[in-house]
Amino acid sequence: MHPGALLDLATELLRAVLRFDAPADSVVSNFFRQHRALGQRERHTLAETTYAVLRQRLLFQHFAQSGHGAMERRLAILGWQGSASYLRSALGPHELQWLEHVGSIDRASLPPKLRHNLPDWLAQPLQERLGDEFWPLVASLNEPAALDLRVNALKARRDDVQAALAAANIDAQPTPYSPWGLRVRGKPAINKLDVYTRGEVEVQDEGSQLLVLLTDAKRGEMVVDFCAGAGGKTLALGAAMRNTGRLYAFDVSGHRLEALKPRLARSGLSNVYPAQIAHERDERIKRLGGKIDRVLVDAPCSGLGTLRRNPDLKWRQSPKSIDELRAKQAAILASASRLLKPGGRLVYATCSLLASENEAIAQEFGEAHRDFEPLSAANALARAHVNSFDELVHGDHLRLWPHQHGTDGFFAASWERR
Repeated sequence: MHPGALLDLATELLRAVLRFDAPADSVVSNFFRQHRALGQRERHTLAETTYAVLRQRLLFQHFAQSGHGAMERRLAILGWQGSASYLRSALGPHELQWLEHVGSIDRASLPPKLRHNLPDWLAQPLQERLGDEFWPLVASLNEPAALDLRVNALKARRDDVQAALAAANIDAQPTPYSPWGLRVRGKPAINKLDVYTRGEVEVQDEGSQLLVLLTDAKRGEMVVDFCAGAGGKTLALGAAMRNTGRLYAFDVSGHRLEALKPRLARSGLSNVYPAQIAHERDERIKRLGGKIDRVLVDAPCSGLGTLRRNPDLKWRQSPKSIDELRAKQAAILASASRLLKPGGRLVYATCSLLASENEAIAQEFGEAHRDFEPLSAANALARAHVNSFDELVHGDHLRLWPHQHGTDGFFAASWERR
């Protein structure tokens, strides 16, 4: 494709993404469906340029003020993730001069807001909490996330899967904490490999694997994945249960549960029962009240712990949306807690960086439910054979940060019902 044509497509794609009326990944996927003739390298350049702009939107908008032409074109030039010489051949003399000038600017001299590229409502609480660790977090959020895999313990051993990936020229190393995980370099087409089609691995961030290990589901138990979504944690729970007992996968979205079906077929699990519910007080939940051994509530949240993968979230969320999510989180957690039998374990988790969605919700639940005893995350992770588990805990809670642990940002609190 002519360089100018590809830059025009990048401009068009950015114009659609920056409306922020849908998740960026769905906008990009839809764009590629409309342009099926694009090659793999062209798709990579377009997608990565889009995500680079989303990560550094404030900085690039600042630089773009001095340029000419459509704003989205200037942003695409600044965020370009393809060949530099290819890009230059698409630019006019004034654009080349402008780009050279921008490249000469010392970014370290710019105001903090242009360096961290976060909205004020998000930057402020993170700076207050993290102090000197704030800037390492910012740096990590501006880097793409690694590709983590979870080995299906029902079907394979981690060493064997690692060897099979090596035979396919894919470098995969054991994850530092999860005994089930492998971390892959680059972005290979995992879904085309035999280890994937046979159900020996699933794509799953190491942090998500640790939530399942914290839940500690056992053989023969009755377990509920309360907000199952597409079922990544459901599948891990089922494997931990060794395909015994009964595992309910609840979600309000039938569309998300549909995505679980092919994954469930590959997994070899027969103990999973997906069920769409109307809301957290659904009659199906009431009928199971007081009967369940383990409940995992991976609650709907801002998703800000996934900014490496979904940088548009920092521009699509707002303080108002966080408040609405907090009310939903509290209601879901209270409803899910009614499922537990005495001695049962409840785990509340989010992929948020904000204490307001994490520690605050856990504290409010604990104060309102004295029949639930807080559990130590360190003790649970030690029993689950998690490596270096002491690095992952803050007080009684699991707390994961991208810059410290190489995972998405996760939080989890757990209790036992008296």
